[in-house]
Amino acid sequence: MKAMIIQQFGDEGVFELAEVSKPKLQEGHVLVNIAATSVNTVDTMIRAMGAELPIAPPLPAILGMDFAGTVEAVGEGVDEFSPGDEVYGCAGGLADLPGTLAEYIVADARLIARKAKNLSMREAAALPLVGITAYEGLQRAGVTSQQKVLVHGGSGGVGHVALQLAKHMGAEVFSTGGGAPQLALIEKLGAIGINYKTDSVEDYVTKHTSGDGFDVVFDSVGGLNMLNSFSAAALNAQVVTTVAMAELDLGEAHFKGLSLHVVFMLIPMLHNKYREQHSHILRELSNIAEAGALRPIVDEQHFSLTEAGQAHARLASGATMGKVVIDI
Repeated sequence: MKAMIIQQFGDEGVFELAEVSKPKLQEGHVLVNIAATSVNTVDTMIRAMGAELPIAPPLPAILGMDFAGTVEAVGEGVDEFSPGDEVYGCAGGLADLPGTLAEYIVADARLIARKAKNLSMREAAALPLVGITAYEGLQRAGVTSQQKVLVHGGSGGVGHVALQLAKHMGAEVFSTGGGAPQLALIEKLGAIGINYKTDSVEDYVTKHTSGDGFDVVFDSVGGLNMLNSFSAAALNAQVVTTVAMAELDLGEAHFKGLSLHVVFMLIPMLHNKYREQHSHILRELSNIAEAGALRPIVDEQHFSLTEAGQAHARLASGATMGKVVIDI
């Protein structure tokens, strides 16, 4: 089969088109003919940093985690899928799991689900990693109806899904963005937009919560922005972050009694534990999408398999809206 591989990490880590062996079917797995894959920030991090990251695959490597495609064959012990099923998931591209920048993948059946009937392959391929991350974070925060939820980075990959899911859960949703296009998308998706470049945390907390703070803050930006999340949170509120690799003063979080949830959705793939949870979440996301409450935003530019490098550059440019997708 055709695949894009890298021979080196770092600046020399260019993608090369190669003919590699089609993966062999295994017990508990399905062979999927991939129609599309999407690019996540973690993919670009692995390509750039490589061995510095404990999640990096051995070289030469096939990167890519998300995919949507059609089941070609099912392994022993797999009862829930049949050849011809259209599925999606996040099942490769790190550690010992070959990635999705290829024509086929043998995916653990516990990491996939049938895609929503009303989503295209491109849309479905955009959803798994960010969808699981957003769903897990909001569930762990215990979002309920009538709560005020703030999503930082609501026009990004995780953020634009998180605000849709929070709205589906009945919350009143607010989201930060950095300019007119981002705020327009946020409001199109049903949230109240906040321009973080012109409005201070104190300003928008006063305006939207009468100074009390938000019940839940979902921070898809992370790093030092977590301090803004602590400041925006109400007393005893829930704060979710997807980027917690930072040294921070937790003083404000302590005196407010905040609960902090760190979401790292790659754990089941890395440790082969709790994989069934991903299949469950993906099924829920398909149901929500089919109910009309969730639609991933796909970046306007199209890329083919041989243009994987350009797709990575597109995501790194910061000019994207939603997810960058590669057609296989």
